[in-house]
Amino acid sequence: MNRKQLIMLLVALAVIGGASLVLLKHRQQSWTASETQIGQKLLNNFQMNDVAAIHIKGETDLDLDKKDGRWRVEERAGYPANFSQISELLIKMGDLKVAQSEPIGASQLDRMHLAEPGKGADSATLIEFKDTSGKVLQSLLLGKKHTQKSERPSPGSFGDEGYADGRFVMLRGDPQDVLTISDALNSADPKPAQWLDKDFFKVEKPKMISFVSTNASNSWTLSRESESAPWVLADLKPGDVLDTNKVSSLASTLTYPSFVDVAPDQSPAKTGIDKPSVVTIETFDHFTYTFKIGNKTPENDYNLNVTVTAGAPAERTAGKDEKPDDKKRLDKEFADKTKQLAAKFDQEKSLDKWTYVVNSWLIEPMIRDRAQLMVEKKDEKKEAGAGSETTPPDATNPPFNLQPPQ
Repeated sequence: MNRKQLIMLLVALAVIGGASLVLLKHRQQSWTASETQIGQKLLNNFQMNDVAAIHIKGETDLDLDKKDGRWRVEERAGYPANFSQISELLIKMGDLKVAQSEPIGASQLDRMHLAEPGKGADSATLIEFKDTSGKVLQSLLLGKKHTQKSERPSPGSFGDEGYADGRFVMLRGDPQDVLTISDALNSADPKPAQWLDKDFFKVEKPKMISFVSTNASNSWTLSRESESAPWVLADLKPGDVLDTNKVSSLASTLTYPSFVDVAPDQSPAKTGIDKPSVVTIETFDHFTYTFKIGNKTPENDYNLNVTVTAGAPAERTAGKDEKPDDKKRLDKEFADKTKQLAAKFDQEKSLDKWTYVVNSWLIEPMIRDRAQLMVEKKDEKKEAGAGSETTPPDATNPPFNLQPPQ
């Protein structure tokens, strides 16, 4: 090796050594920066009271906006959102801390499910918190959930994949680091139905129930004189016997109702509310509910619209021989009850502008044909059972059971 070759070799070694030192220093700085994040709050200076809107984007979009002092779900025609659920998320975001931090390259984003939202199974879920002007206050990407193997797999399980005890996330302002938090953030899902306030109409003490079918011969009206009296069918025909087992449960049909979703498309032509079957219920508390029942959904649920009116007397009529003490007590009870009913009416009246999606088990008992309310005649049973020892249940006419399937 001559002098010139030796000089060139030494220069090359110096360049390589210098580059290695720069790279090592850069990695050390990255590791140091990552280590300093551990134990720190995920979102610095997060002020939950400044948040007026939340945008969540995955395969679909969800917009939660605070309007007129109440959170609403924009993808469901501004229906009220579940305040407790939103409050829980905001409190949690302010408290979350970084459990682990590692540098990440662009080629690893898919593996961590941190690719741009809306681009397949490996994409992230974006959460943005905005102020009243629409300015983004904080934003982050939610990636793959971190799972922990269970020490005691459940009996009969075929392979235990563990349970989610955290999640990989990335701050929009720091795309070089993937952070691990000790919460899976399962509620941060862009499905509108999961964010709705599920408070609903509650029909109590029904006095009269009527069904108006598109076929007049199938319509019917049931009524009773008191809460403990039996139901009576109007215009009972000779030979017809009302099946008390079928109608007795009508009193509790809508005592604790619920809905699956708010119809995404509220147009009457789409939901079938323009040509509905109608059920009307009057109560002993002077409430009248009108249920307009529209089309079935692909999931076998029903579209439902409800309107409510109230006509309770403003004053109590005192008894002929009431004593002063009794009158004072009864007047107070009447005033308290009137106030309670007024609050109930205000709450339910605010809900009647939307069309809902409800389970079929809640609706179908109320829209039975008139003949289905009668005791089945013996000759009909005999004819139906001819040629077979047992008759399978008719799937189109389920038992008059108002309880949801278990």
